[in-house]
Amino acid sequence: MSHLTDLPPWAALLVCGLMLVGAATTLIGSLGLLRLPDFYARLHAPTIATSGGTILLCLASILCFAVLQSRWVFHEVLIIFFVTVTTPVTLMLLGQATLYRDRFEERQGVPRKQKPAPGEE
Repeated sequence: MSHLTDLPPWAALLVCGLMLVGAATTLIGSLGLLRLPDFYARLHAPTIATSGGTILLCLASILCFAVLQSRWVFHEVLIIFFVTVTTPVTLMLLGQATLYRDRFEERQGVPRKQKPAPGEE
C-alpha cells in the first residue's frame, strides 16, 4: 500500500495543485517546440516554460516528502539548482552556435556582425 494516504488534506491539495500547474506549464513549453516558427523562437519555449514546470514539480515532491517523512529532500533541491543554472547557459550556447552557423551560411534575415567603430577596440 501507499503511504500517500497519510498525507494531510491541506498538503495533498497543495501538492496536487503544484503538480497540475507544473505539468501544464511543462506541456505548454513542450508544445511550443511544435508551434513556434523558427529555431530562435523555439529556444524560449522549453527554456522558460519547461524549466518553470520542472521547478514546480520538484517543489510538489519536496512538500510531499517533507510532510510525510518530516525531512527536506536534498535531491529535488539539487535538481532545481541544476535546472536553474544550466538552462540559461544552454540557451545562450545554442543561440550563439545557431547564429554563427546562420551567418556563415549567409541566411536571409540574420543580422550581420557589426565591426567595432575606430577607437572602440
